[in-house]
Amino acid sequence: MNVAVDSCFIEPGREMPDRFCSASTWELADTQWPSHEQRTLTCTRVSAETHDVRTFVFSARDGRLFSFEPGQFITVSAEIAGKEVSRCYTISSPPTRPHTLSITVKRTPGGVMSNWLHENMREGVELKAFGPSGVFTPSSGPAAKLLYLSAGSGVTPLMSMTRAALDLGLNRDIVFIHSARTPEDIIFRNELACFCALSDKLRVVHVCEAPGNEPDRSGPVGRLGLELLSQHVPDYRDREVFICGPGGYMDACRKMLEEGGHEPSRYHQESFNFAETTEYAEGPGAEPSAEASGRIGYTVQLARAGRTFTMDGSQTVLVAARKAGVPLPSSCSQGICGTCKTKVLDGSVDMKHNGGIRPREIDKGMRLMCCSRPTSDLILDL
Repeated sequence: MNVAVDSCFIEPGREMPDRFCSASTWELADTQWPSHEQRTLTCTRVSAETHDVRTFVFSARDGRLFSFEPGQFITVSAEIAGKEVSRCYTISSPPTRPHTLSITVKRTPGGVMSNWLHENMREGVELKAFGPSGVFTPSSGPAAKLLYLSAGSGVTPLMSMTRAALDLGLNRDIVFIHSARTPEDIIFRNELACFCALSDKLRVVHVCEAPGNEPDRSGPVGRLGLELLSQHVPDYRDREVFICGPGGYMDACRKMLEEGGHEPSRYHQESFNFAETTEYAEGPGAEPSAEASGRIGYTVQLARAGRTFTMDGSQTVLVAARKAGVPLPSSCSQGICGTCKTKVLDGSVDMKHNGGIRPREIDKGMRLMCCSRPTSDLILDL
C-alpha cells in the first residue's frame, strides 16, 4: 500500500476524518507518478461492463505501485495507423488497490482511441501513459454529505471515489444517482448493489431513459429533473455535489440545481470533455501581453534533453516546441487536463489556465506549457 493511502486509515467505529478530503492526504501522488512522466503499462485483464463499455486493467511494467487521487485521469498514447494518438481517460479503480490501475472506456462511433482499445487491448498488450492529473477529486469539496451525479461513462471518477471510501472502511453519506439509456447500459450495476449492502449510508438510484428489456423495472424512467431529485434526495441542498458526464447532461444538472436553490459553490464537475478529439489548439487565455505581441525572441532550454529552441512571446511554449520539432507531452491543449505540466527551472511565463494545475503545484514552479507564454528566456525540467 502506498504511503498516501496509508495515511487515511482510521480505527473501526470512528467518524470519517476530514483528511480523506484533504489535499495533504494525497499530496504524495504528485511525486510518486508526476503527470509529465510517461510509463509503460501492461494489460492484465479486460472485462465487459456493457455491450459497448469495457474495463482495461493494467499493471506497471517496472513493477512500481500506482499512486493517484480518486477522480483523476491518465493520458494514454498508442500508435494508430502510423500516427501517435493520445487521449485522456478517468481512472476507475481506487488508489487503495495500488498494484493495478483500470480505465473504463465506452466505444465511441468514430472514436480513434476507444475503438483501438476495444479491438486491440488484451492481456499482455502494452500501453504508454502519462501520470495522473485533474482536480476533480474529494479534496476539491470536503463534506460529510455527498451527492454523486453521473451519466454514461461519466460514472468512472465517482466510482473510483466510492470504491476508495469503501476500501478504507468509511461509511460515508453518499447518494449516487446514475443516468443511462436503458438498464442494460448501466455500468457497474452489480458492484454498486453490493456496495449498498456493505454501507447503510450509501444509496444508489439508477435513472433510465427507457425500460429496455426490463419492462417491470421499479426504478425511475425518464430523465433526471428537479421533481425526481427532490423525491429521492430531499436534502440535496445540504450536499456537496460531484458530477461527471456529457456536456449537455452536466449543463442541465447545473441549471436544475440552481433552480432548486443549491449553493453553486458546493457544485463540482469534471471540467474536461473526454470526448475524442483530433487536433491540438493554440491554447486558452487572453491575447498576449504588449511585450508578447512585440514578438520579442526568447530561448527555451530543455535541461534533461539537452535541446534548445527559440520562440517569441506570441505563442504558447507547447505550440512553439512542436513547430521546432520538440515533442512535449500534451492532450487537451486547453489548460484543463494537466498533461503538459512542467517545472520551470529558470525564467518566467504568463500562464492562463482552466483549472488543470493546483496552487500548490504552481508554488513548486510547475506550469502548463499549453497555456504559458514566455516573458523571459526559459530553462525547463525536460
